[in-house]
Amino acid sequence: MSLALAASLATVTLAACGGDDGGDAGDDGSTAAGGDTDCSAFEQYGDLEGLSVSVYTSIISPEDQPHIDSYIPFEECTGATVEYEGSREFEAQLLVRLESGNAPDIAYVPQPGLIERMAADFPDQITEVGELAQENVDNYYNEAWRGYGSVDDTLYGAPLGANAKSFVWYSPAAFEENGYEIPETWDDLLALSDQIASDHPDSKPWCAGIESGGATGWPATDWVEDVMLRTAGPDVYDQWVNHEIPFDDPQVVEAVDAVGEILRNPDYVNGGLGEVQSIATTPFGEAGLPILDGSCFLHRQASFYQANWPEGTTVAEDGDVFAFFLPGQSAEDRPVLGAGEFTVALADRPEVAALQAYLTSPEWSNEKARVTGPGWVSANSELDPANLESAIDQLAYELLTDEEAVFRFDASDLMPAAVGAGTFWSEMTAWIASGKDTQEALTAIESSWPAE
Repeated sequence: MSLALAASLATVTLAACGGDDGGDAGDDGSTAAGGDTDCSAFEQYGDLEGLSVSVYTSIISPEDQPHIDSYIPFEECTGATVEYEGSREFEAQLLVRLESGNAPDIAYVPQPGLIERMAADFPDQITEVGELAQENVDNYYNEAWRGYGSVDDTLYGAPLGANAKSFVWYSPAAFEENGYEIPETWDDLLALSDQIASDHPDSKPWCAGIESGGATGWPATDWVEDVMLRTAGPDVYDQWVNHEIPFDDPQVVEAVDAVGEILRNPDYVNGGLGEVQSIATTPFGEAGLPILDGSCFLHRQASFYQANWPEGTTVAEDGDVFAFFLPGQSAEDRPVLGAGEFTVALADRPEVAALQAYLTSPEWSNEKARVTGPGWVSANSELDPANLESAIDQLAYELLTDEEAVFRFDASDLMPAAVGAGTFWSEMTAWIASGKDTQEALTAIESSWPAE
C-alpha cells in the first residue's frame, strides 16, 4: 500500500448512512433513478423495445433494490425490461438451473472458480463476453480483472461490483468511553481483545456469523484469507491459491490457528449471540449488530457491510459504528483482501449482450454508486469517487485501482468451485460448529482438490 493510502486510512471519515436523492445528472450523462435520462450513451445498444433480460444473483433485500434501480436508465433508453431475481441459494441453484436447461440470461457470479466450472461443465450455455463489454473491460479496468473473469484466455465474466474486505467494525463511542485505541499491529489487536474481555465480563470482544444459506462458511474463509496474507505474505498466498503448496501446508495451518485464537476462543466470542458454536448459525448480515447494544465490540467484515446496519445507524468516525483496517504483523504491513462479482451471459441474444455491456460501462458504475449509498464500489476507472458517499468506499476504490497497493483477490473465489465454494466453506463451518481439528479440516480440503 502506498504511504498516501495509509495516511488516508488513518484519517478516513464516513458520511452518515443514507441514499443520494438522485436528482442531479453526473458527468457521464446519466441520472439517478426517477430523473430524465440522457440517452446518447445508450444508442450503441440499439432499439430493444419489448425485449427482456433475466438476471439471477445472490444479492437479496435490502441490497437488491439499488441494483434494480440502476437498470432504469438502460430500460428507459433501450425499451428493454430487466427481470431481477435474488436468492440465498444462488450458488447451488445456479448449477441446478443450468443442468435442467432453465438458466437465467445473466448470472452475477462472485467466484472466478465457479466461472471456470461453468465453462467446463456447460460449454454450450456459457457465452463469451460480447464485443462492446470487452472493449469496456479493456478501457476501464485494470488488466487483472480480465484475468479473473477468463478461462483459457476466453473472457466469460465481465467485472461488476468490487469490495475491500480487510476492515473491523466497532463503536467509536464505546472505544472513547473505555479509552481504547485503534490497534496498529496484530499483537495490538489481540491485546485489545484481552483488555475488552477483562473489562467487560458480561460482553465479548468479538461477534461473528458465517451462516449464508447455500454459501454458509464464506465469512470464515475470508478470515483465513486475510490472516494468510498477514502471516504467510502475498507470495505464499499466491502459491496457496494456485495449489503450488498443499492446502494443509504448515503455513496454512498457522493461519487457521491464528484465526482460531479469536473465533474459537470462548473468552472472545460470540457477544450477544451465544457460544463459539453460534457463529455457524448466525446469519452474516446480523452478526455485527450486537455492537450497537454493547454486547460485543469488534466485527471483522468487508466495506459492503455498511448496507447491513439498521436504518438510522450513523456510520462515521464519531457515529454509532465505524471501521478500522485489520492490522498486519507490523504497522507497515497492510495487505488488502478484496473481491467482486462478474456478469456471466448464459444466452446469446443482442439484448443480453447489451445489458452486459451496460453493466461494464461508466454510465452504470456511476448510476449504481448514486442510487446505492454507502457499502458499494466498482473497480471501473471512470467511476467518479464523488458519487461514493462513504469515505471507506472512497478508500476501497483507491485500493482497488491503485497498482501500488498490496491487493489480493479472495482466494476461495479463485480456487476451483469444488474447493473454494465447496469444501473450504463446509470444512471451516465444521471447524467452528463442531471444533474439528485444524489439520484434519485442511487435509479434507486438500483431498477434495480436483486432479490436475
